[in-house]
Amino acid sequence: MEHEDGLARCPWPGRDPLYVAYHDEEWGRPERNSRALFEKLVLDGFQAGLSWITILRKREAFRSAFAGFDPAAMARFDERRVHELMQNGGIVRNRAKIEGAVLSARAWLDIEAAQGFSDYLWSFVDGAPIDNRPRRIADVPTQSTISERLSKDLKAKGFKFCGPTIVYAFMQAVGMVNDHLADCHVRNQG
Repeated sequence: MEHEDGLARCPWPGRDPLYVAYHDEEWGRPERNSRALFEKLVLDGFQAGLSWITILRKREAFRSAFAGFDPAAMARFDERRVHELMQNGGIVRNRAKIEGAVLSARAWLDIEAAQGFSDYLWSFVDGAPIDNRPRRIADVPTQSTISERLSKDLKAKGFKFCGPTIVYAFMQAVGMVNDHLADCHVRNQG
């Protein structure tokens, strides 16, 4: 999809300026920061059943509500804090997802202490992005055998809202998989 600036992009962000900026500046760029990876995985879990633009528009409210996605702080959230979050109209108010984020923070702490969350995640792709080179949006899968394995392992370690489709979307977003279309100007910038 060619935009007014003359650049070809993947079609999914449409022309929404926030979505286009996310596509151009974040999506598909390899992320190695453990805390940033945690934030993105939790946000992808909150996105289940919703559109990503909804979460993107609420991202700053999520950051504020969830202590900047500091897993150590989130791991201490108690029932009172969960109740407060359920009253926060700036985020997705889903008790199961909020409680799941707290449990995921506790699981993150264990993984980070054992091997580093970033190293753990990137080990599933041997430390380097998988380059699928899709030509059309129809060529982009919604999950893979790797996302299935990673999903299963995350769940076994205590993460919530991390099914194989959510995990694949996460892997795309953090650059573990490069699914920018062949004619997208961002494709080789990662």
